[in-house]
Amino acid sequence: MGILKGKYNCWRLSHADQVAFLVDGAAYFEALSDAIDQAQETILIAAWDIDSRIQLLRRNDSANNQKDLGEFLNAKAKSTAGLHVYVLNWDFPMLYAREREWLPIFNLGWKTHRRIHYHLDDEHPIGASQHQKFAVVDDRVAFCGGLDLSNSRWDTPEHLFDDPRRKNPDGNSYSPFHDIQMAVRGEAAATLGELFRDRWEQATGNRINLNKSESVSPWPKNLHPDISDIEVAISRTLPAYKGREEVREVEQLYLDGIGAAEKSIYIENQYLTSAKVAQALGNSLSQEEGPEIFMILPRESSGWLEQSTMDALRARLLKSLFKADRHHRLRVFYPVLDDRETSLYVHSKLMIVDDQLAVIGSANLSNRSMGLDSECNLAIEAGDNSTAAEAIASLRNRLLAEHLDVSIDAVSKALVDQPSMIKTIDSLSASSGRRLKNLDYDQPLPVDGGAIMQNQQLLDPEAPIEYDRMMDRFVEDEKSQPRAGQLIKIAGVLLVLLALAAAWRWTPLSGWINRENLVAWTNEIRGHPMSFPAVLGAYVVGGLIMAPVTLLVGVTAMIYAPVWGAFYAWSGCLLSALTTFLVGSKVGKQMVRKLAGKRLNRLSRQMAKQGVLTVAIIRNIPVAPFTIVNLIAGASHIRLKDYLIGTALGMLPGILAVTLFADRLLHTIKNPGWINGSIAAVIAIALIVGNLWLTKRLSGVKRKDEGRG
Repeated sequence: MGILKGKYNCWRLSHADQVAFLVDGAAYFEALSDAIDQAQETILIAAWDIDSRIQLLRRNDSANNQKDLGEFLNAKAKSTAGLHVYVLNWDFPMLYAREREWLPIFNLGWKTHRRIHYHLDDEHPIGASQHQKFAVVDDRVAFCGGLDLSNSRWDTPEHLFDDPRRKNPDGNSYSPFHDIQMAVRGEAAATLGELFRDRWEQATGNRINLNKSESVSPWPKNLHPDISDIEVAISRTLPAYKGREEVREVEQLYLDGIGAAEKSIYIENQYLTSAKVAQALGNSLSQEEGPEIFMILPRESSGWLEQSTMDALRARLLKSLFKADRHHRLRVFYPVLDDRETSLYVHSKLMIVDDQLAVIGSANLSNRSMGLDSECNLAIEAGDNSTAAEAIASLRNRLLAEHLDVSIDAVSKALVDQPSMIKTIDSLSASSGRRLKNLDYDQPLPVDGGAIMQNQQLLDPEAPIEYDRMMDRFVEDEKSQPRAGQLIKIAGVLLVLLALAAAWRWTPLSGWINRENLVAWTNEIRGHPMSFPAVLGAYVVGGLIMAPVTLLVGVTAMIYAPVWGAFYAWSGCLLSALTTFLVGSKVGKQMVRKLAGKRLNRLSRQMAKQGVLTVAIIRNIPVAPFTIVNLIAGASHIRLKDYLIGTALGMLPGILAVTLFADRLLHTIKNPGWINGSIAAVIAIALIVGNLWLTKRLSGVKRKDEGRG
């Protein structure tokens, strides 16, 4: 076949001494526990979710002989000199709070060993997640797939409906759960270790040292390898972020595998919403001669929200696929476990092509897994290696046997007797009990799917939103804008405000700037017939001498009532922007280029390309002073209409925030009290937090050139 190609559909092709397929959580948890028990140097865990309270071992004879995961890792670190444990967990939004451990033991430094390092990874675009799920022990053994070390993941291939061991840390039972992990030993594990170190450095700014000792491989003692001596491909999804180019190796691997298939494609996946993958499957089905396509999906997604969104998107794609299936080569099933129609939740992310290619990893067949979330998949290709081909076929037969409640030998024999997967499934399917059922993609959904279809890019995006992509164009060098400097600036502003407040309170200034005088001054200014033209003129002059626009807005807000203050400030900003825009257009590109420098020249090019959206976004991020942006805009030949509309839209939120803050601050001075002071403090905190977030979002990241494409 020759499907796997480094730096195209995979990051690296690395040799593995041994490879094993771990079906369902019990097998993975037990193997990982054994490997951790043998660890001597490092334990690296990348997770979408992790729960320190889960038990890895739940055999009937050992249900209570192991501590919780957090205590297990803590004890291991204490008993093994020099061992370091690194846990990189997604910094999840509050939407997931009910499903997760609120405060993992790893995050409580005083409860864990000093060589256990835990970090919440928030270095990703808005709406994205750290979805990679792999663990590396001593850079010699690694596990990668769809399973997190989290609650509600453990289960056995029997998927017993009333298994007393299938309980979450709160003691509540959860439904049967199916997933797959791959274990590798050798160079492939070291490569996954390198991937983890890259991610850790990106998330924390610190690099994990690599030990190169010759310790014994921590391969699990009871884990029988399925394949030996084979190349393993490591494919990633990484979204464009802070100057890093996007990586879509996982998507390309799926497209290449589907395109190369001749006899059969076997897929197990949690979702099916990827437009490009669906198009590739549809192209295959439309051919007169092509592979049978067999998919096992969950009956429905977990939770009302996903049923209303992801299931609706899936239904639309399935309709298009069956419409393209003129030669009847497509079957889509979900597993049930008994006559009560208890369905098995399919969480695995696997594709097997022609007994030649096996892909296992964290990536769902969704748009976001192809371009927005960070993902990691492993793949092996048999080629001329007959032993590897037999192992890949055996994995597929093993999975079918599990879902059909028959022996692996029965599946193998049926495929020999009639080399058609569809006919094999039909011949082995029972009419009751544990079996595979046709997925009814026309079943009613909790909400009307019409709105879902119209908002697919919001519900299942394949790339960072436009705002985030625009932010990436203004990422600064981390060395040029240290975070400490930003904090000092913010602290300085707060100290000035506190000093003014103290002066008004405890010095003779309080007798001059009192309530009566403030009211008299503001009333006099407000009532003057030239008040509004004077404000506009002040903004124009302020823009020409590069006065901070925030200061002008704040003064305006303290003189006028909130509504009029916001209107005057907004009008003044627009007129000042127009004036300096015209100046920039007259002095020309060369003069502005010298003034702006290399980094801001990128801003000029981008403004000319994108128009209204770019200007609106730039008005809310601190890429350059107000006047500099106006001059660059004038020199960039952006359309004046786009520029003014973008400025009007972009400036309004900030003006309203500053106006409200200034109004409350003035009220606090006039009428000291905890209500006005509290409101002003809350707004100030919101402004500071927003500034800190923007500073962090715009700070660069250290990254290695090799392997980042």
